[in-house]
Amino acid sequence: MVTSPLLAFVAVSVFCVLKVSSRDTFIAAVYEHAVILPNASLIPVSREEALALMNRNLDLLEAAITSAANQGAHIIVTPEDGIYGWNFTRETIYPYLEDIPDPGVNWIPCNNPKRFGYTPVQERLSCLAKDNSIYVVANIGDKKPCNASDPQCPPDGRYQYNTDVVFDSQGKLVARYHKHNLFMGENQFNVPKKPEVVTFDTIFGRFGIFTCFDILFYDPAVTLVKDFHVDTIVFPTAWMNVLPHLSAIQFHSAWAMGMGVNFLASNIHHPSKRMTGSGIYAPDSPRAFHYDMKTKEGKLLLSQLDSHSHSPVVNWASYASSIKAFSTGNQEFKGTAFFDEFTFLELTRVTGNYTVCQKKLCCHLSYKMSEKRRDEVYALGAFDGLHIVEGTYYLQICTLLKCKTTNLNICGGAVETASTRFEMFSLSGTFGTQYVFPEVLLSESQLAPGEFQVSSDGRLFSVKPPSGPLLTVTLFGRMYEKDQTLKASSDPQAQTLGIMLLVIMPVVCSLSW
Repeated sequence: MVTSPLLAFVAVSVFCVLKVSSRDTFIAAVYEHAVILPNASLIPVSREEALALMNRNLDLLEAAITSAANQGAHIIVTPEDGIYGWNFTRETIYPYLEDIPDPGVNWIPCNNPKRFGYTPVQERLSCLAKDNSIYVVANIGDKKPCNASDPQCPPDGRYQYNTDVVFDSQGKLVARYHKHNLFMGENQFNVPKKPEVVTFDTIFGRFGIFTCFDILFYDPAVTLVKDFHVDTIVFPTAWMNVLPHLSAIQFHSAWAMGMGVNFLASNIHHPSKRMTGSGIYAPDSPRAFHYDMKTKEGKLLLSQLDSHSHSPVVNWASYASSIKAFSTGNQEFKGTAFFDEFTFLELTRVTGNYTVCQKKLCCHLSYKMSEKRRDEVYALGAFDGLHIVEGTYYLQICTLLKCKTTNLNICGGAVETASTRFEMFSLSGTFGTQYVFPEVLLSESQLAPGEFQVSSDGRLFSVKPPSGPLLTVTLFGRMYEKDQTLKASSDPQAQTLGIMLLVIMPVVCSLSW
């Protein structure tokens, strides 16, 4: 058989195009940014003053973007609030906002900066992407005028949105996402009329994007994975760490594993507000992460990832539903973790099998400690209920955690260090949801890459003795369909907790929004 020269040329050409048009792996970068904050003021600054502050932050971001590109990165993610900080009212944020067009307009701001008015921040971001041949993900503020013909138009005649933008390696605006789940205190921004599901395609996979508090809700976070089949999530955030279950690196790495996607999380670096924790997470294990409460400098992370993520299907209730409850004779007790009342059992022996239940959730634990210390207490806990404080969301949680002290009355409070080492653990639960996020956090808020796995029947287990003392081993389940089964506003407990949180939040949260 003689092959036609023309056919051979076409075949080689097609092969080359396919090789150029897709990559099996890529290098991701995230930057934890020590943001320069504006001076607190109830009076709006001038546009020139706002731009001056934003350019100071952009100078720092430029150094990180350039460094990442020089190290071969294909995409870099920068944090929420990373360009202008926080401490804003609706009026004082306005000088920092730009009109961000729909990406369908096919616009490269670096080439045509005046096309949509005065947009110096978008121009600079576009040029940084273009000049360094790298995708750049950033968070800025969008403004959209409206009038009385729109019944939802705010009294000041404009919508203001917490907005993520993505510029491709040619500097083109390819994605714009308006944050849907605003955190309490984000009153300077409006909620979009409906959740936006935003994706962008690259030669190294399909990407989805959402912001910070969005991660705890179905839309758009789960929808992007379940219905739009993204390979990688980019996630600008300004996240304050809340132990025992919602520290940034702990929960974001767990979400990547639970959803079976790559996850690029870029956090603000502001230790005095408990803000640190960025990472590059694959479905099977963290690839790079940073948690630093001691220094004031930002941090650039890079790692290689597979372009297309795959993860096995897990039946989270299979194993736990197939075994009988372990009987220990220990007395159950109540404890509170982030305002939720858990049912706990104390781990009284160096090794054992325990079961604790709350409502429909039963949690099973098998474990072995290296030694049983007298100065540290661990407990197995279960929570099955509606969290009703800073947001309304239904949780099913099984957790092995270190109690704050040997006083069981305060078990469940935040703990940052431990001394007890475990030789093995296996945790499972009778979950009523397929959305379960497996967490393992070691002393001083460190992750344990490669030291645990999840089995297809729903067990979270160690594959080797953990490299450090354990803070928590947790299966964090979300029952999205039950979020609205109770109305927090009509619940006296919710009202009390809401008042408590408003007292606490100025210390740990509101300064970031």
